[in-house]
Amino acid sequence: MVDGDVAAGTAARDSVEDAAHEAAQAEARAAHAKSVYALADAMLRWGLRLATPLVLVTIGVATLSAGQSGLVGAAFGATLGFGSSLVTITMMRIAATRPPSTLMTLALGGYALKMSALLLVMFLLRDVEGFSRPALAFGMLVTVVAWAAAEVVAFRTTRTPTLVVPRSAERVTDE
Repeated sequence: MVDGDVAAGTAARDSVEDAAHEAAQAEARAAHAKSVYALADAMLRWGLRLATPLVLVTIGVATLSAGQSGLVGAAFGATLGFGSSLVTITMMRIAATRPPSTLMTLALGGYALKMSALLLVMFLLRDVEGFSRPALAFGMLVTVVAWAAAEVVAFRTTRTPTLVVPRSAERVTDE
């Protein structure tokens, strides 16, 4: 009977350790998601702060230099750039509750897909009349570069942990 009691005690202790480990993992996932959401919010704020004035100046210059076709081209390019940036923020929010490796896969894969899609749009619009192609290119370029700079500023100014170690995991491993 003593061996049965020891086995039951060991099983109970293993069950408690598994529950503590699972709780630590859940805490780490929650902290990771919270930091990704905070970074996505900061990226949106900084993106709008930096990109909007630059885009308005670009649209104004394009309108003055190429008339209505410059206005249409720069505005469409800026719209494509803003849409591309909003896709990044949406992907971050989707991946926030997933493991960090998934987040990085979505970020890098999404970036490659977005740039390919923007290139494809530029390729498809090469024979379309009614807008200035240079204004389209500059509108998109200014927007994408401004959002990229805003993402860097957001990352540097937001308190985003790059390694999340839950407090309960520290207690479990110390035993």
